[in-house]
Amino acid sequence: MRTINTDDIIKNIKEMCIEANHFYSDDMKRVFADACKKETSEVGSGIFKQLEENLKIAGEDMIPICQDTGMAVVFLEIGQDVHIEGMNLRDAVNEGVRQGYVDGYLRKSVVNDPIIRENTKDNTPAIIHTDIVPGDKLKIIIAPKGFGSENMSKQFMLKPADGIEGVKEAIISTVKNAGPNACPPFVVGVGIGGTFEYSAILSKKALTRAADSHSDIPYVKELEEEMLEKINALGIGPAGLGGSMTALAVNIETYPTHIAGLPVAINMCCHVNRHASRVL
Repeated sequence: MRTINTDDIIKNIKEMCIEANHFYSDDMKRVFADACKKETSEVGSGIFKQLEENLKIAGEDMIPICQDTGMAVVFLEIGQDVHIEGMNLRDAVNEGVRQGYVDGYLRKSVVNDPIIRENTKDNTPAIIHTDIVPGDKLKIIIAPKGFGSENMSKQFMLKPADGIEGVKEAIISTVKNAGPNACPPFVVGVGIGGTFEYSAILSKKALTRAADSHSDIPYVKELEEEMLEKINALGIGPAGLGGSMTALAVNIETYPTHIAGLPVAINMCCHVNRHASRVL
């Protein structure tokens, strides 16, 4: 049994909220640089140069990459041999988010009720997903999610007979519908299987996987590659102004499902795709 104090969790989450909002992750740097080289449109290339300059200023001057610093989404992978000592874990996560957004001077975008809509003034509560895994480590993934892209995400409850072609149509139609509103070039997270709610969680977690990686499942890897190619053939382009690079990556996660269902969720994300991870 290994003990982790919630003070360490708070400290790391605070730092990760600030880090994710100011610095591009290494995987995103790689796919972004690759897309810059592949963009064939003059206008698209100009947009990439502007985005590149914005990223440089954000890191050097500690100005958030985007004015929408997102709602904090936190994935916790808790080793079954870990003992959490101190305050309640959920409270500790929210305290880390609170400190990150208040002390880091990040925009507070969370309201305390979806209808009453009074700002909580510290960007809490976070959206927290926990998973118990083998071992004595605690992995924390922070993914601040802006709502320009979040609002263009979709959930489909397909019939099993729709099959993989139905999945492809769901992905392409969602991207087409998003157009410029989700701040292309996109990273597209897709969750297939599970239940109504779990497919959405899968699609969100897919966005935290390295953007230049692929699924270990052969048909899923092929689907990721095919969808990226077809999305880039749409011509939406950077900032929706036309071009050959509409998406930087398509990440797909799958899970077993019921014989009567084929849930599919598509979580759209802008070119920033903020995420940071640490293991305690």
